[in-house]
Amino acid sequence: MAILAVNAGSSSLKFSLHPLRDGQVQPFVLSGCIDGLEPEGCPGMRWKYLGKNAQVRLAVPPGIGPFEAALERLRELLSSLAHGSAIAAVAHRVVHGGGQFTQSVVVTDDILARLASFNSLAPLHQPHNIEGIRRFRKAFPAVPQVACFDTAFHATLPEVDYAFALPRKLLGQGIRRYGFHGLSYQYIMSVLQQQSARANARVIMAHLGNGASLCATRQGQSIATTMGFSALDGLMMGTRSGSLDAGVLLYLMEQGWTHAQIETLLYKQSGLLGVSGISADVRTLRANGSPNAVRALEQFTYRVVREAGALTACLGGLDVLAFSGGIGENDATLRADVSARLAWLGVEIDPVLNQKASGSEACTIHTADSAIEVWVIPTDEGRVAASEAALLLARGAHLAA
Repeated sequence: MAILAVNAGSSSLKFSLHPLRDGQVQPFVLSGCIDGLEPEGCPGMRWKYLGKNAQVRLAVPPGIGPFEAALERLRELLSSLAHGSAIAAVAHRVVHGGGQFTQSVVVTDDILARLASFNSLAPLHQPHNIEGIRRFRKAFPAVPQVACFDTAFHATLPEVDYAFALPRKLLGQGIRRYGFHGLSYQYIMSVLQQQSARANARVIMAHLGNGASLCATRQGQSIATTMGFSALDGLMMGTRSGSLDAGVLLYLMEQGWTHAQIETLLYKQSGLLGVSGISADVRTLRANGSPNAVRALEQFTYRVVREAGALTACLGGLDVLAFSGGIGENDATLRADVSARLAWLGVEIDPVLNQKASGSEACTIHTADSAIEVWVIPTDEGRVAASEAALLLARGAHLAA
């Protein structure tokens, strides 16, 4: 038996297959991505199975869409690997659980309807997450579908952190900070708790990728995080603005900007892409080296340092700093720059260890004299989602659903 973990986006589907052994979820044996799933797209699938890579373009027969064709090919792949009839559950990453869902749940029609009410809180993610669940329910009708929430890890945030300075009636309407990247933070914390004696002390985790955020924990629980009501808040990101004076939006509205124009600006045209005018990809900007590319990278680093300082104040100090996400795991220059600017805290990294950290396994990069432990931990949101599904299955929750 195995659990299939999936993350459905607007034009792509990421997946990983996690065997169950004695009820425990194991590292994936199969992982991959199907892209080109937008309407009229030309989908392609790439995957890794037991260390071997493969890829194929997918034919889309007349009368069905790219997503349906992709699911059929995924079913064929699973069957060819002798796992097609052994899927115990499909675990879906769902970005927003609002204030209603603080734990993973087996999906029902009622739950799908409630999740759809959060679409406006995460317009680039939530509708596609939900549509993915609907399509998997149809493709795997006998298999429980489990929704695992990025907001759930932050259910421990104190009110002083999650409440805005707005009339309290708006808080009652769900206008508050929620926090995101929770599945990633849950995984990073689980690794720290296994490998670091300081894991339950004062920790800042940095999930730095196209979407980016920081999270402060004490006793392994989230007490503050940079993302808020939406996945726009906090750090500068690949194409998202991060924190922005609300007066800017009022001004743009006065200038005649529409809701759609503002949404596109904030989600798709800002961040590294907007500042550089070149790319949202840190690798491209490093290689480019132009003044605008350098400016964008410096601004990204500055925002990480600024928010790390704020979270350190909330924690009353710092014991562990952990880098993760595509940038955090793979960009040694970013880690070195952030660490150097946090040297006043006692952060000191070993340049050799920093360069060797490849993003393939968890490792430390701090010196023996560093007052702060510094880790690089490749995240695995799929394994967390699979573990959540396995826990629900063990409790028999799928039977109640």
